Amino acid sequence: MLTLSKTNQIIIGLILAALVITTRGHHFASINYLPSASLAVFFLAGLYLRPALAFPALLALCAGLDYAAITVGGVSSFCVTPAYGFLLPAYGVMWLAGRWFAKHYSFSSGAILPLIGSVSIAASVSELFSSGGFYFFGGRYADPTLAVFGERLMKYFPHQLENLGFWLGVALVVHVAFALASGANRAKA
Repeated sequence: MLTLSKTNQIIIGLILAALVITTRGHHFASINYLPSASLAVFFLAGLYLRPALAFPALLALCAGLDYAAITVGGVSSFCVTPAYGFLLPAYGVMWLAGRWFAKHYSFSSGAILPLIGSVSIAASVSELFSSGGFYFFGGRYADPTLAVFGERLMKYFPHQLENLGFWLGVALVVHVAFALASGANRAKA
């Protein structure tokens, strides 16, 4: 089981919020070449942050950034449709996968398979909610079909996996570095 001090959770929460702010879409603070961290942030928040309030706080941050981007940032509102609500279960799946993995965490190579499995399943279900919701219920496509949705899924999902993999890879390196450093510090004491 992964447990962190309240101080560490606050620091991680602030870092995750900063990642959302700097990588979410095309708004005033966006850094052009960093991939979106939203899916990874929800997984990592579920993994590291114990207060359940972190989930709605991150949802509000994402929605607030999207609203600001559209209203004052000059960003197109094409993706904001009645299907925008499907982001709730899409992000919720990632959050819950992080919560699940936190309960099964161990600092060992045996944790890799549960990590990859939980992220893979959650990412797939999340993509079905977000992309499927937008395609079938967003009102942007006349006569949506499963065949065309499958084509769109094959086109866009790999990019989402790349973004998720990038940020989770960064988080893994940081996590291992801090775990090894704290272990070394305990050994010296």
